[in-house]
Amino acid sequence: MFDIVKRFFDRKIYGADDVKKFVLSGKITADEYKEITGSIFE
Repeated sequence: MFDIVKRFFDRKIYGADDVKKFVLSGKITADEYKEITGSIFE
């Protein structure tokens, strides 16, 4: 799932709020959120 979310974020299909939903649903970790967005998950 990480690879898909990262690819969509890099292509600007997903924003940081979209990536946050994947963390909240347990699909990716908070560390992966930071790796994708460059921001700390809050």
